[in-house]
Amino acid sequence: EVQLQASGGGLVQVGGSLTLSCAASGFRFDDYAIGWFRQAPGKEREGVSYIGIVVGDTFYEDSVKGRFTISSDNARNMVYLHMNSLKPEDTAVYYCAAAPWPILTKPLLPRRVDEYDYWGQGTQVTVSS
Repeated sequence: EVQLQASGGGLVQVGGSLTLSCAASGFRFDDYAIGWFRQAPGKEREGVSYIGIVVGDTFYEDSVKGRFTISSDNARNMVYLHMNSLKPEDTAVYYCAAAPWPILTKPLLPRRVDEYDYWGQGTQVTVSS
């Protein structure tokens, strides 16, 4: 059974930091890309950052570039999102998701919601001003 478990959310003040964790199981980790997405109330789910497990390629959306860092611990099937300099607009439910990533045929990391097959349950991040 495929499972993605996101954790680490919480309440933090503007300018603070949080690290989210995503525990993956039930699929061949190396064959996938893991993405972090977020959804604020009344807004569509949007991509934040992505990592290709087999080679460690990463990509960040402009809204978080320079503030967030995505990393993985392949031995433990874990992906992390280190979030610094948090802003009120970062408030959202954060989800991790997995997408097949056949790097030889699709070298670019998947960034669209509909490219991801498996989703975790989400963890709330609230940035207070």
